[in-house]
This record gives sequence, C-alpha cells and structure tokens, in this order.
Amino acid sequence: MIRTILLSTAAICAALPAALSAQDDEATFGGASGADMSIEAIEPDGSAVTIGRAGEYPADIARYLLASGPLAANLSPDGETIAFTWDVSGQYEIWVMPSSGGQPQQITFETGVFSPIWTPDGSSLFYSADRDGNEQPGYFALSPDGMSEAEVLPAARGDFRIFGDFAADGSFIYASTARGTGVFDIYRGTMQGESELLVEAELGLAAQSISPDGKYALVTERVGEDADNLYLLDLATSELTTISEPAVEDRASHTLGGFEWWPDSSGFYFSTNRDREFGTLSFYSVEGGSFERVFETDADVENLELCGAGPGGSFLYFTMNRDGFDELRGWHVVEKRPISMPEMPEGTYALDCEGDGDLLIRVNGWQTPGEIWMTNPEQGTANRIFAANMAGLDPERLVRPQVVRYTARDGVELQGLLYLPEGAGTGADAPPVLFSVHGGPSGQSQANYDPIAQYHVARGVAVFEPNVRGSTGLGRTYSTLDDRENRLDSVRDLVDLKNALAADGLIDGDRAAVMGGSYGGYAVNAVLAEYPGEFVAGVSLYGVADWVTALEIASPALKAADRIEYGDITEDRWREYYTVNSPIRKADQITVPVLFSHGVMDPRIDIAETEVMVTTLRANGVEAPFIRIPDEGHGWAKLSNQLFYYRQQAQFIEEQLGLSGSE
Repeated sequence: MIRTILLSTAAICAALPAALSAQDDEATFGGASGADMSIEAIEPDGSAVTIGRAGEYPADIARYLLASGPLAANLSPDGETIAFTWDVSGQYEIWVMPSSGGQPQQITFETGVFSPIWTPDGSSLFYSADRDGNEQPGYFALSPDGMSEAEVLPAARGDFRIFGDFAADGSFIYASTARGTGVFDIYRGTMQGESELLVEAELGLAAQSISPDGKYALVTERVGEDADNLYLLDLATSELTTISEPAVEDRASHTLGGFEWWPDSSGFYFSTNRDREFGTLSFYSVEGGSFERVFETDADVENLELCGAGPGGSFLYFTMNRDGFDELRGWHVVEKRPISMPEMPEGTYALDCEGDGDLLIRVNGWQTPGEIWMTNPEQGTANRIFAANMAGLDPERLVRPQVVRYTARDGVELQGLLYLPEGAGTGADAPPVLFSVHGGPSGQSQANYDPIAQYHVARGVAVFEPNVRGSTGLGRTYSTLDDRENRLDSVRDLVDLKNALAADGLIDGDRAAVMGGSYGGYAVNAVLAEYPGEFVAGVSLYGVADWVTALEIASPALKAADRIEYGDITEDRWREYYTVNSPIRKADQITVPVLFSHGVMDPRIDIAETEVMVTTLRANGVEAPFIRIPDEGHGWAKLSNQLFYYRQQAQFIEEQLGLSGSE
C-alpha cells in the first residue's frame, strides 16, 4: 500500500467547486465509512495562530511550516515559462513565471492543485483536483494567463484517476476505475471531454508515456510496492506487448527514472533494477524488442531528462539517489561521455528540459524548502531564479542529517538519517529522541526539508528517520525484506536502531518517542504493542490498526500492490495471519500515551482504523488524545490544518519527553 506521510496529500489535493459539485456528499469509495462523532476528539476551531517574532530562537513551529517553496515545476514547450505549485496562499495553487526570472503570478485560487502539466502546444495547463483529498478528481484546463478555464472530464463517484501523458495531437492517456470493478484500466481522453476505454485490467495498470509519433504508449502493472511490469501499448489496435515481466520472486522496477523517448520513436531511455540491485540507465529498442545498459551504477538512477536530442547535441540528465541525497549526473549520448554538472544545494532534485533549452532543476533540501534553478551544464551556467520563502528562519541554523548504519539482530544492515541538536552531548548527556517513520512501506527518508524535524532538533530533541528493511533506495533485495510474513521484522528494526543509537551514546534511549503517518502510523501502533517499554510515547497519524479490514477495503490505488506486499486477504491463510498480527489484536499491550489523528475524507485508510485504537486504549486507561480533521483525506493538505495539528503534536511530544517550556 502506498501509505505516505506528507504535509500535502500523496495524490491530488483539495477540490474546485466544480469538482465538488460533481460528487455526492455521501461518497464513501475506498473504504471511507465516515467518522464516529460519538468519540471525543479535538478538531480545528479556526482560532488565530501566533508565530512569534522573526529571528527568535527557538522559533515557533509555525515558522517552520510556513517556510515554503515550489512543490512541482514544469517548463512550457517553448521553454519560456515555468508553471509550478506553491502553498504560500494556504494550499497548493498554480503559479507561472518567466524561465529567465521575474515576478511569479498566481493563476489558480482555492483549488489545492498538486501538479500542473503543459499541453503539447503550450496553450493550456492541465490539472486535476478532487474533493478534500478523496482522490476522485476532475480534470481541468487553464490558460497560462489564468483568464480562461474549462472542465475537461468531470469528477465522478468511484472514479479514481491517474494521469499518464499527452500525445502530440493533444489527446492523453490515463488510468481510471470508471468501469466500476475497482481496478485501474487504461483510457484515452481528449481536451473536448471525450473518453475511450483502451485496455481492461485485472488488478491495475498505469499509463506512463506516449511516443513522439503517437503510435505507442508505455503501460505498467504494479507488482507489489517496489516493482512493476512494463508493456508497450499500440494505440491504434490496443494490443499490449510485454517488454519486461520478470517472475514475481525476481520482481523489479522499471519506473525509477521515468521514460525519455528518442525523437524518432525508435526507443526510449529508462531506469530499471531488473537482474541487479540498483536502477541502471538503460535503452529499449522498439524494433529490436530488447534493452541494453548504457552503463552500470551503484545507486538508483532517477529523474531522467533528455535535452537537445539530435546529431549535434544529445544530453541525458538524471539524478542518483545515494543514501537519500541526490547527485546530479549528465551523459552526452552521441559522444558517450559524462557531462560536468553544476553544484546545487544538498537535497533532492527534480529536472525538466524542453527542446534545445536549458535544464530546470527544482531543489528541495535540508536547508531549503524549495528553489528553482535554470542551468546549462554544457556551458557551465547556473542561475537561481526562485528562492525559498524562509518565513524568518535563518537557513544557517538548520541541521544537516547524518547517515548512520547499524546491524540488526539478524545481521541485516539498517540505515537512517540522524538530526542532532547543535552542541548535543553524548552518553549521560545525550538528547531525547523522536523516531519519525516514513510511510509506504516502500518509502525512503531523504535529505529534503523536514519542518517537523528541524523544529524539534532546534529545541534539543534528536530526530531519527529510519529506513528500516522494506525501504527503497537501498537496493532491490532490501526493499523486499519486509514482505508478507516478514512484516514484523521491519517493526523490530525500530527497536534495534534505537538501542544501537543509545549504545553509541548519541541518544537517550530511555527518552524515545516514535511517530509516523500512514504505513508509518501502522509501525507506531505495532512497535508499541509488540515491544512495550521501548518507547515512552507514540504519535500515529492515519495509520493501520487492523490489516484484515484495511486490506479488505483498500482503495483502488492500493489493491494492485497489496497482494504481493501483504498477501491476498481473500485467502484463509492471510486472513488468519493478520487476525493475529495486527496492532488492534495486541492493543492491550500498549501502556504509553499515544496521540492519534485522522482525516474524515481519507480514501486509503478508513478513519475507523484509528477510532478503534483510540477507544481500545481509552478503555484500558491509557492516554489517547485524538485529533479529527473533517476536511482532509490521507494527509494534511491545507496550511490552516497543518498549523493547527502540528502545534498540538509538538506540545504532546515535548510533554511526553519531559522537556521544560513546551508550548
């Protein structure tokens, strides 16, 4: 299950009025049964937020949340304009600015859009918007000046959609559950609102990329969380040809870096870890029906971008994910040589290039919430054209995470990112620690801007972001080590990592709390139940409590991967296994305070999962405050809700860790 913890929802965020009107207020698709209002809960009340004065340290948590930059950025087809999303207004909206630099202009209002996509002719920005995070979006088109807007495909109850790509003629492919079977099929749509079913699926397909000549589309089928099969779809005949479909026990990913077609549609570049540990830059020949490695790598190749493809200059840019820090790389395709890349702030990068133009690099790093750079690596130029809004924080006071590795009790090497307060002591003087567990389970803690980590570390709390077994970015084998019966091994890793950090004198193991959202929320529920006494408190955001019900009612976005990752819940074997090995069955073993939270509109994990944990702990006399957010789905997309929730969370954590002067 893709169960992530983000400050914005993992898919598309809140809705336009047009999207809202297309859906029934009582829609309950994806297992969202509605909240039990009889359970005592804390809800946002609209009260004013105080943020303290700029330059004051420790700074108020609101300033860390208000520090912001672009979430997604794309160049127009002519390379002259950048469209990006930014939440400075309180939720993510589309902004545009010249690629040469200049004043950004906001062009959407009250939409909560996640990522704008330029139409091939550059006349419109295509985006999707849902209703308060229910992940059943409508499709819309907006002129770049923000003066004209149209609904392309209206939202519909039960119609989960995943956009794929545009063809040169302006048509597009996407995956949808509109057929009503709960699985993703492949459709072709037009900007005039027409839609045609191309391929019916059994579990779930995703449309990826259309060839420049419009003949083919690349389609993937999820095989667990960390892998997929790859197919070539003939758009004229709807015939699927297998490109790569390894045996399940040898499953691999083919989507680590996206897909970049050669201009004549003879083939495409991509990154795959088939038959190896890390995603390697590869090229697939359509005519030959085979792919070859461009060169070997020892880290995942991601974020592929082909620029200036042709005889005179063919530049392939990409990133390499090394321990959660991205490294920029360039490759001259014709001359078969590396390209020197500009120095960027540390963190993670997203790339975009159009035609023979410059390379856009969006940076999100531990010291910046977001920047946009325009570069020309061949000419050695790099200009920052958009700087992050730091909300009065001094970036020099932000803490760089350090990579640590420890061996688990069964010999598996574990990894994570450790944020230590400035001047932190060791041994008896070591700081308390907050474990922050990523979602997924196939997510990865990376060196991007983490406002919650930076807030706590500024106030003297170490923050550790573990990449337990099952995490991605550390090799294909590592990402499979938590499958099915091995699920609890990854939970045990949290205890092993805590004890190892304490043994090294880096943290106070007796003052350790654990926090996580989505699948990370499950990890919190599980580790507190399986290993009582190891952590003094927990924070579980929209996490799984009962795998039986969670797998039964999982939304279509999750079911395609669940059978491999967790087992088929329709089989007695797995139903019996999860009946025993779910946190709710062992909730009476949780003896420490836990802060729970959930969005009422969550289509991925039913709010009932959290409600049952709250009522069980309370019945056992365990402190279990509950924050319920009516207008959110799987995560907090709206700044007002973030400001409300994280202040409550910060106060809870500091009280449980015994810090004086907590808010």
